[in-house]
Amino acid sequence: MENFWDFNVWSGFNLIAVLLLSLLAANLLRRSIPFLRRSLIPTSVLAGGLLILVAAIYKWITGEVMFDTAFFGGKGTDTLEMLTYHCLALGFIASAFKPSKGKLTKKRTGEIFNTGVTTVSTYILQGIFGLAITMIAAMVVSGFFSGSGVLLPFGYGQGTGQALNYGGIFENEYGFTGGKSFGLTIAALGFICASIGGVIHLNILKAKGKIKVSDDTRAPFEHSTVSDSDLPMNESIDKLTIQVALIAVAYMLTYLLMTGLGTLLPGMRSVIFGFNFLLGVLSATLIKAFLGFLKKKRIVKKEYADNFLMTRTSNFFFDIMVVAGIAAIRFGLLERYWGIILILGFTGMVITYLYNYFVAKKLFKEYTQEQFLMMYGMLTGTASTGIILLREIDGNFETPAADNMVYQNFPAIVFGFPMMLLATLAATKPLLTLLILIAFFLVMNLILFRSFIFRRRRKADDPAQIKSAEAALPQDNDAAGSGEA
Repeated sequence: MENFWDFNVWSGFNLIAVLLLSLLAANLLRRSIPFLRRSLIPTSVLAGGLLILVAAIYKWITGEVMFDTAFFGGKGTDTLEMLTYHCLALGFIASAFKPSKGKLTKKRTGEIFNTGVTTVSTYILQGIFGLAITMIAAMVVSGFFSGSGVLLPFGYGQGTGQALNYGGIFENEYGFTGGKSFGLTIAALGFICASIGGVIHLNILKAKGKIKVSDDTRAPFEHSTVSDSDLPMNESIDKLTIQVALIAVAYMLTYLLMTGLGTLLPGMRSVIFGFNFLLGVLSATLIKAFLGFLKKKRIVKKEYADNFLMTRTSNFFFDIMVVAGIAAIRFGLLERYWGIILILGFTGMVITYLYNYFVAKKLFKEYTQEQFLMMYGMLTGTASTGIILLREIDGNFETPAADNMVYQNFPAIVFGFPMMLLATLAATKPLLTLLILIAFFLVMNLILFRSFIFRRRRKADDPAQIKSAEAALPQDNDAAGSGEA
């Protein structure tokens, strides 16, 4: 029987309170120190760094792991990993519940599609370079896990949650000691690289007089500060309670789906449960469609999902995910691999920068800089990092770049799903995985630059152009010959 004063009763709350306290402290530091504000480092990343520093000092003084003390229930590190895992899916579910906007034009649909394809192409490019680096490293460092480079796109392209998921699969299923911390460290480096690359790019543009960096003190991403659903404020149940209830039901459905699939495919159970965020989006979409059907039949008369509250809720989960994921890193397991990790981090930053800038210049000529900064920030950190960089030059979101980021998720998930399946193949057959990724990258770029490739072919095959070219040729061979004579 538990007593209310036992640590087991309070440990979970203590851990979450410390995470939130670190966010408050990081926000205060970022607001107070100009250097940190100019660095564009997200508050959640800074908060995770503060906890790592505090934990290191605590261990140096006491010799104990701070998060594994009785105050945090004895297994606080495991709880941090669990929070990272769950918050990834909960944040995506909340985003999926947000009401859809109006119809898109053909041009906008094409830009959104291209953004999704660019996202997946960048994943693949990161995977190719990451895998090549770790395959070479495995030849030099004995016992190193050669397939670990495939964690680069999950740490950079997809963020802390997926880096932990696949690092956990490699650690638990394939014996990669420190796989979780390896993935989480890559994700943390991604945030740093997003800030470094973004700040350098912004300063170059500013020095050339091409942009005027926006003021950091302006309004946040969403201009709406009130609820936009048609539920009255004086209902007997609070609007926020309804949002949380919808998210909870969707996540419970996600668990049932994963359990069912895991029973049917026991050999794929780890991979299936690693896709909790993807199945969470599916569950939320199904519930959203069902509520829409009920509203159409006038069984339900209110719009229960609220865009403003769902945005706030998803951002809360993502903030907790990032700070918990960084705080869960165990550096002692990575002491042999720091050189490899830093090479992976730097390479990921450079190739992501160069590739996305090239794509933005080719396909998004009307708002090249805005599209590039949004994509670079998102594909080294998270969506929020992309928004932070975008806000520096497009504070009122007048270009379509922010909408591209929101709507690109569907094509990105469709084309990116094979990439997620290939990740586990890298654990046993890294060379084969590398070759498949190279072929996949070529196909994705054929799709991405289709307008250039097939337009040139159509021009070459255009009968009018062929006829015009024939008319330009000499028609009388004799005349031509006498002319030359």
